[in-house]
Formats: sequence, structure tokens, C-alpha cells
Amino acid sequence: MPERQVTEVEGRRLVLSHLDKVLWPATGWTKGEALYYYAQAAPAMLPHLRRRPATLLRFPSGVGEEGFFAKNPPPGLPDWVRTMVVDSHEGPKERVTVDDLATLMALANGYALELHVPQWSADTGAGAHDRLVIDLDPGPGADITLCCRVALLIREELAADGLTAHPKTSGSKGLHLYAALRPADASAVVGYARALAERLAAAHPGQVVHRMAKNLRRGKVFVDWSQNSTAKTTAAPYTLRATAVPGVSTPLSWAEVESCGSPAELAFTPEQVLARIAEHGDLLAPLLAGAGELPG
Repeated sequence: MPERQVTEVEGRRLVLSHLDKVLWPATGWTKGEALYYYAQAAPAMLPHLRRRPATLLRFPSGVGEEGFFAKNPPPGLPDWVRTMVVDSHEGPKERVTVDDLATLMALANGYALELHVPQWSADTGAGAHDRLVIDLDPGPGADITLCCRVALLIREELAADGLTAHPKTSGSKGLHLYAALRPADASAVVGYARALAERLAAAHPGQVVHRMAKNLRRGKVFVDWSQNSTAKTTAAPYTLRATAVPGVSTPLSWAEVESCGSPAELAFTPEQVLARIAEHGDLLAPLLAGAGELPG
């Protein structure tokens, strides 16, 4: 395969490079395969990314070598890539918004293997969040099967408050639960998530911890409510993960969460995720269709 390949994506000219470069040494998975995955997953993935300032996890030397988070637009991006200005503790900063396939491909071509986005968009502004996220992170001695049991408890809690929970894997060890919101004050969303985590930890102390101290997590699931902070981002639906074997943050059905008996059941390869999309469509599409009111 040539070192550089010129292509056109939705009318945009892109120069793709080093497509044969191995980025996941444990499996021999290449940059070209990562680009192919993103091109195929884009119809399901892009609606969850659009208008949200992206944080990129880049691995120019491949997984297993040192990667880095990049919030600013990477050097060499085409000038047609859309950006937005975000206030930060360092002042206004430019961020990329992944609004179309051409942008997604340009970022992946620049070794942005993971994409993370916040729970707010350019439409709501940073002060108002349109999604609630609960990040379930298993501590030592626990795994995603315990996360599934905790997820069922959270689903009940959210339903009692008129919110609908939607599950996906983190693509690494845990689970993420989302609920769509009518735009709500950011501090109120964080407060709601924290109170929920505290309530669960009090009711299920053998399974759940809400405090961040790592020495408290053994055999339990950390319910990370802080992912709702305006400045934080969460692995986007369908993003690749820089795990030893290429993982994907994969939307799930509740039936899969309810029946999970081992971590292997919820570990999906990129090829399996594309097959799931072909068979089921976007299992996370309901997150985009309706929003609930944050309790008051």
C-alpha cells in the first residue's frame, strides 16, 4: 500500500498516510483498519459527537507507547474542520467539533484513536448540560459483571425520577449509563449525580462506593458522578479504546446487561461492533430521541 493516499470524503480532500502502520502491536491492527472502522461506524457515531468539543487521545507511535490527551486542534488539520471556543481555567481555547465524516477521518488519520466528549454541546453552552452520565468503574477484585448489577439499581433509581437510562460499555473495564436531559444547570446535574451515588453507596455498601479514594474500591464499583462536571469528558459512543486488544465503547441492550455472566460477554472487537450496527442499528439512538426533566 502506498505511504500516502489521496482520497475525497464528502467532497473534502484528505491525504491519508502510513495506512500499514501497526497501532495495536498485540494484534497487528493497523491505522488503515482503524480508519476503516471509523468510516463504517460513522453513521451511528456522529450524532453522539456533533457540536460537542472533543478531547482527543492520540497515539502517534501506537498503543503501548506513550499517548497524550489533546484538547487543542492538532497541527496539520485541514482548515475546513469546524472548531468552537471554550472557556477554560487558562482562558478561551479552541476545540474541534466532530460534526462530519471528513473530520472524523482527518482526526483518526492524525492518530486520534480515542474521542471523548462532554455532557453539553455548542447548542446548550457549557453552563447547561443535556446529558447525565454515570461512570461505573470496577475496583480491584470486581469486574463488569458487578457493574451490570449496579447498573440495574441505577436504572431503577433514574426511572423513579422520570429519567431513562441507556447503557454502553466503557470499552475498557466498566460501564457508562446515560440519560437525556432537557438542558439543565451544570451544577444541578453534578449535584443530582453525586446524591444518587451517595444514596446507592449507603443502601449497598458491599457493592458501591461513591468516594474517589482508590483504597476504598476493592471488590466494589466506584460510581463516578464527577464525570458530569463541565470540564470533564467521557469516552464517546463507538470510540476505539487504546487497550492492548482494540476495544470499543459499545452501546448495549438492557437484556445484555441483565444476563451478563462474565466480562467476555461484553467485550467487543471493532468488527463485532460493526456487525452489531448492521444488525441492530444504533442501540443508543433513543438517547437522542427524547429528554427528561432533572428532578427539582
